[in-house]
Amino acid sequence: MVNDTRVIPARLHTRKDTGGSVELLFLEPIGDGGVTTGAADRWRCLARARRPLRAGQLLRPARAPEIGLTLASDRDDDGTVVVEIPGGAFALLERAGELPLPPYIGRPDGERAEDRERYQTIFARAPGAVAAPTAGLHFTAAVRDALVARGCVIAPLTLHVGLGTFSPVRVDELDAHAMHEERYTIPVATAEAIAVAGAAGRPVVAIGTTAVRALESAATGDHRIAAGPGTTRIFIRPGFRFRVVDQLLTNFHLPESTLLMLVCAFTGYHRTLAAYRHAIAADYRFFSYGDAMLCRRDPVA
Repeated sequence: MVNDTRVIPARLHTRKDTGGSVELLFLEPIGDGGVTTGAADRWRCLARARRPLRAGQLLRPARAPEIGLTLASDRDDDGTVVVEIPGGAFALLERAGELPLPPYIGRPDGERAEDRERYQTIFARAPGAVAAPTAGLHFTAAVRDALVARGCVIAPLTLHVGLGTFSPVRVDELDAHAMHEERYTIPVATAEAIAVAGAAGRPVVAIGTTAVRALESAATGDHRIAAGPGTTRIFIRPGFRFRVVDQLLTNFHLPESTLLMLVCAFTGYHRTLAAYRHAIAADYRFFSYGDAMLCRRDPVA
């Protein structure tokens, strides 16, 4: 199961009329606007600014100063604001936005021309993510075709990667960690492929933790999921009972992240730590453009 979300140029540098800079990260549309058409003109954004942001303030993109964005809300405790965009967000972002590359990649002057395609998987189709489902970056067309030739069924789903995927855990009690909501869609054909695989005793392999989050959020039984759109705040951690995914291809994740907790829940705490010790000793690469491992579900999980 592969995540076919496509990363959008979601980072937008703007200025207030008073001159102060505000960096916006477009997270999700609000209301009935269409994600794939960019029809939504109200988006929730993560905002970075030195001074308070208040409803009614006007922001002008650095690369399109003739366009005025209006703050429709004060900045919330989680750092987000609601922004009104005349003409739709996607048209503006394609023109004036930047790809939200992870900070450790290091682009002092913004994105490079090739980043818009290199930071996409070969499965990328549905725009809406603020980060790539990086396990999918390991696939080339040749690898995909070889898997299909060996009888593998590659079925898509969409989970638009947002803050829920990569926000770090900053609380001592895990019950107090609040996951951000993310949107997903599961095609009918994908749900049917999972049911067929389960009935035949074939493993369901998730390419990346985002695919796991979508599949387990939509689970209705063992190897059965509900097709269609949905939203999730699922926090998968040790003790979680997996009902859909049997194997997981995933990168090596940051300490104290929900992603690492998901892998521990899936593979088992001690097996996961052993894999990480091996990766460190062998000088594997971590994070978005790093190496990957194939995990089998702990039978106890």
